[in-house]
Amino acid sequence: MKTRSWAVKGLAVFALGLGLALAAGLAPGLRGAGPGADVSELKVTIREWAVPTKGAHPHDPAVGADGALWFTEQMQNKIGRLDPKSGAFTEYALKLADSGPHGLVADREGNIWFTGNFKGYIGKLDPRTGTVTEYKIPDPKGEDPHTAVFDGQGMLWFTLQVANMVGRLDPRSGKIDLKNVPTTNSHPYGIAINSKGIPIFCEFETNKMAKIDPQTMEMTEYTLPEGARPRRMAIDASDRVYFTDYSEGHLGRLDMTSGAVKMWASPGGAKSAPYGMVITPDGMVWYSESGVKPNTIVQFDPKTEKFARANIPSGGGTVRNMAATSDGRVYIACSGVDKVGVVEPVR
Repeated sequence: MKTRSWAVKGLAVFALGLGLALAAGLAPGLRGAGPGADVSELKVTIREWAVPTKGAHPHDPAVGADGALWFTEQMQNKIGRLDPKSGAFTEYALKLADSGPHGLVADREGNIWFTGNFKGYIGKLDPRTGTVTEYKIPDPKGEDPHTAVFDGQGMLWFTLQVANMVGRLDPRSGKIDLKNVPTTNSHPYGIAINSKGIPIFCEFETNKMAKIDPQTMEMTEYTLPEGARPRRMAIDASDRVYFTDYSEGHLGRLDMTSGAVKMWASPGGAKSAPYGMVITPDGMVWYSESGVKPNTIVQFDPKTEKFARANIPSGGGTVRNMAATSDGRVYIACSGVDKVGVVEPVR
């Protein structure tokens, strides 16, 4: 979706945290009051850099093959790269005007793949040459590719939100296959791949998630508690699916083997609008609350079921997605304030 953006200059480096005591655990599949969960100060360093192009509205971050922070500049038609060590930026202008680059992901060769959300295509950027290859969505209804992810076989899977589809692109042939989601107007959103190579995605406008058979593209849906609206998701080492319940302020977990769901109230409360999320290699669940000002970074420990929380120095301006590095750092894009950042735990 097209949104407005704001620009803020400067670099902020902070080690900070803010503890709150408003979290409550909920029994599987149930809503309502639950036993209080511990909320503590999140000890992290958050570094932020202003994106060179004003009004870029950085949307999604990704970890490049070289460890750099890549991001989409949705409102300025560019793909950006930040070297967090030096603070140096590189920007790549897209040749198709008003592409609305949205989600992005790196492949094993270092190419950056992105969704041309406003122009109905998947793009591949070769950083070595700056060349962009475009793969047009074959169905005119598939006008808004959204979030993309690679499976272990090198196939690119992606959601198409308003089109209510899921797509699969074979980079070797360029062939794109599309499949309608069973529930109408479900708005497929976040997507991830589990250890068995199965794509799983959120159905943002309903209380469902779904998995896809990677061969047939047939889908199986899972029902969440009434009123839940899963927006982003991440999968842990045991293939448990965590998701942010944007509508009612919960962190959720779905066991796709049993169908059991467990929900925890987010520290910021029912209007905290949990959004972008990721799981780091140590198993910690990270997400941002976009409904509180300033936006927050929240860490959830699945072993203890305890939360820790910190404010984003710039205010965040809505963190729509996150990416985790192999050494446990978290990359963020702060869309409303035209910044990208790195969250690093204080050891």
